Amino acid sequence: MIVDWETCIGCGLCMEVCPLGAISMALERKDKKASISEICVDCQACTKVCPKEAIGAEPGPKERGIQCPSCPINCTIKVGNTGACQRFVNRDGELVRNIPLQPYEDVREIVGEDHEEVIRRPLITGIGAGTTYPDTKPAPYIVQSRLKGIDVVTVVTEAPLSYSGIKVKVDTDLHMGNEGAPIRIGKKKVGHLCTEEYGSKILSLGGVNLLTGKDGIAVARLIVDIANRKEVHLNVEEGAELVLQVAKPPIIDGETGRRMRVGCGSASMGLFGRYFLDAADEVIVLDAHLIGQFTEHAAGRELGAKYSGIKLKARKSTPGRYFGEPGRGWGGTPIEDPIQIIEGFDTKIAKSGTTVLITETTAERAVMFRLGKDGKFTQIELTPKAKIAVDMIASNCQASRVSAVFVGGSGGSARAGVTKVPVKLNQAIHQNRAKLTVGGAPTYILPGGGITFLVDVEKVMVRAFTYVPTPATVVPLEYTMRLKEYLEMGGHQEKIRKLKQVLKEIGRSTKPQASIPK
Repeated sequence: MIVDWETCIGCGLCMEVCPLGAISMALERKDKKASISEICVDCQACTKVCPKEAIGAEPGPKERGIQCPSCPINCTIKVGNTGACQRFVNRDGELVRNIPLQPYEDVREIVGEDHEEVIRRPLITGIGAGTTYPDTKPAPYIVQSRLKGIDVVTVVTEAPLSYSGIKVKVDTDLHMGNEGAPIRIGKKKVGHLCTEEYGSKILSLGGVNLLTGKDGIAVARLIVDIANRKEVHLNVEEGAELVLQVAKPPIIDGETGRRMRVGCGSASMGLFGRYFLDAADEVIVLDAHLIGQFTEHAAGRELGAKYSGIKLKARKSTPGRYFGEPGRGWGGTPIEDPIQIIEGFDTKIAKSGTTVLITETTAERAVMFRLGKDGKFTQIELTPKAKIAVDMIASNCQASRVSAVFVGGSGGSARAGVTKVPVKLNQAIHQNRAKLTVGGAPTYILPGGGITFLVDVEKVMVRAFTYVPTPATVVPLEYTMRLKEYLEMGGHQEKIRKLKQVLKEIGRSTKPQASIPK
C-alpha cells in the first residue's frame, strides 16, 4: 500500500488500526503524513478508516510474497514477516504457523483439572432446604457420606441474592430493537437489549442496580418468572413487543419465530457452496450482519464459480462478504424487496439470462430472478436445483426458541453458614476443591474475585427459584467438597449429619446421590 501525501491529512487513524504497526507519521513540509513500511501485507485495514481515501495500491512492480489463504483478507506476506493476524510467518517461501500444535498435556496446567468425580454432584440439593438468614447460624443442612472410599460433605441453603440477574437468549432473525435499548414491563425498566451473538439476541435483565431501584420488586419477579419458565411480556424501547417463555419459540410483534439461522450470509457460502454452484448463476444470502455473494466469495472461487458481474448495494468487508444492517425485512435487514440488494452489474460479464437466487439465512423466504435483454431482473419460479439449495439451508436450521442463564453472586453473607472463614470458600471454589451447584445443576464460575456463577435454568427444577420483596431472588445452592477440605476451611463440624439420617427424616431412599425430583 502507498499513501498519497497530497491527500493525506495526517489524522493518524490508519496508524491506530494497522495490526502490524507498519504505519508511522512522518514529517513532510512540517505536516504529519502517514508512511507505510515494507512489512505491510496489504490487509487494507488502513483503507477502511481513511477519511480521505488517501491510501491505495502501490503502482508498478514490487517485491511480492506469499498470499495467505487462511482468511478472507488474503495477506501478501514477504519472507521473514507475518500476516495481519500474526499467526503465520513466511519462512523461505513457505507459510508456517508460528506456534506449533499443542498437545493437551502441554496446556494441562493452564487449563486446570475439573473437579474430581466424587464432588461433581451434591449429596442433596438446596431445594426446599430453608435459609441461613440472617446468616449468623450454620446452613440448614450440612450432610456427609462416603463415596468411593472418600468422605464427602454437601452444604445447602436457599440464599437471597441481591446481586443477581438473568441473561435471556432468543434464537431468531426477527428484529427486536437497537443494541443497548432499554427493556421494560409497561413503564418499568427491567434491563436492556444486549449484544447479538451469532444469530441470537441477548437480553440482560435484572442486576443489582435495577433490583435495588424503585422498580426492584418487579425486576425480582421477572427474573424468577423467567427462571421458572413462565411466560413474560416485555417491550423494547423503540422496538418490538416480546412474549417470551424459556424452551418455547419467541413471539415478536405478534409473529412467532420459526427458525434460527444456520450461519451468517457469509458462512452459508462455505456451508452450502456445492449446492449454490448448481442453483443459479449467482446466489445472495441476506443477513443483518454479513451478506454473502457466492461467486465473489472465497468459497465460490474455490469451487470454480465464475464471477457473475453483479454488484451489491452494501458495504464490503472482504470479497463476497458485505456488512448488513438490522431491520424488519429480509434476513433481519431493512430490505423489503430482495432485488433491492442489487446495485447494478457489469454488462461485460452479466448477460441476458443470468439467474440470481436470493434467500434468507433461515431460508424462510427465497426468490429467484432472471436478467432480461432490457437489463432488468424479472422474478421467476425457483428451479429444482434452486429448491434443493434452499431446502438444504432450511433443513440445517434449528428451531427458534428462548433460553436463559441465571447469573448470581454467592459470595455474600450466606457463606457464613458454610464456613467460619468465608475467603477460604472462595478459594476452594476457584481452585476446584469445592463444587457449587444450583438445585443440583452444574454452574460456570466466572474468573476473578467473589463467587459469581452462571446456571442454565432449564437444568434446575421448576419452582426452585423464588424471590423476596427486599427485593432479592432466592436460589438453592449446594457446596460439595471432601470432608477434609471442609474442616480445613473452618466448616461447622458440629452440625455435620449423616446423609442416610437426613434422607430417612424426609422419607426418601437412603441411596447416596439420590436423583433430583422432577
